[in-house]
Amino acid sequence: MVVIAAISAACGNVGSGTLRSRIRRAIRIGLRPEPWKRGPVLAVLALLLGLIMLLHEKVPNEIGNLGSLVETVLPWFGLFVPLLLAGALRRRSASAVVALLLPVLVWLSLFGGLLSDKSHPGSDLTVVSHNVGAGNPDPVGTARDLAASGADVLALQEITAQAKPLYEKELATAYPYHTVRGTVGLWSKLPLSDTRPVDIMMDYGPLAETKPAAVEMAYNRALRTTVATDRGPLAVYVAHLGSVRVNPRAGFWTDSRDRGARALGKAVAAERNERVVLLGDLNGTTDDRALTDLTSQLRSAQDTAGHGFGFSWPAQFPVVRIDQILVRGVAPASSWSLPATGSDHLPVAAGISW
Repeated sequence: MVVIAAISAACGNVGSGTLRSRIRRAIRIGLRPEPWKRGPVLAVLALLLGLIMLLHEKVPNEIGNLGSLVETVLPWFGLFVPLLLAGALRRRSASAVVALLLPVLVWLSLFGGLLSDKSHPGSDLTVVSHNVGAGNPDPVGTARDLAASGADVLALQEITAQAKPLYEKELATAYPYHTVRGTVGLWSKLPLSDTRPVDIMMDYGPLAETKPAAVEMAYNRALRTTVATDRGPLAVYVAHLGSVRVNPRAGFWTDSRDRGARALGKAVAAERNERVVLLGDLNGTTDDRALTDLTSQLRSAQDTAGHGFGFSWPAQFPVVRIDQILVRGVAPASSWSLPATGSDHLPVAAGISW
């Protein structure tokens, strides 16, 4: 950066001689040993930042699920680059500036492709997924907003017993077909069949088998159904995986989420329909290794046909995308987020084609 600064200064001064002499002067400044000796700590931090992003899969999960936590916030590691650059410029450290090339190149290789708009017009089916929020103060308004989206298939998660009849009433006109299993549901403009709950191991342990079926169903958080489309049957899964927590003792606690992801992955692997769409709040990003059982079989509509990161939570200032639309056997044409509702999640949408 000292070299660049020197070149810029030289080029800006018209009276300092010819362009060739200015370049030679800048090179001489850059070859001095002093700029390379300054800021060794900044240079080490820059290299460490690049290595963490490059080798994030090697960050161990044995201690507080550190690896999953790093992968959850991985895109935000790029914010450290301008901070380190500011320090390097202040110290006039050429070594730190050069070291920063590593995290910049790694970040661009990981996320640069998300910065362009990969969507294209036209799709056969529009799907929307939304965690409507158990504490949503306006389920009626949320239902109306979702119906106005024009989605052909609408998946809801975190439906409370009190809000269920409100959603059913408000969505009935736009969606003549619907099914609800526990706290998840699917509304569709097309006929549904072969609907069943999917056990994602929310009740786990020796007491799980002692619970009555009615109690288990009330807390069911995943379902599978078949949507009859003009292009043939489409298997649709709706899921709300277990929550995650960050606390001093357990670190990044993800046990129920991880257990549910494995169970859901097995269900998808056993699915005989070649066309599959998974809609839901997975409480994890597609970079998180804990979702490998799903992401190894399904591809993200946002990564394939979206524009940007598509962050969905929290709705007031989204910093992560934990609401996912994953597909197999169909082609995502577009992916986007819908405006905020009364929930703490943003609705996510995608257009898919055969």
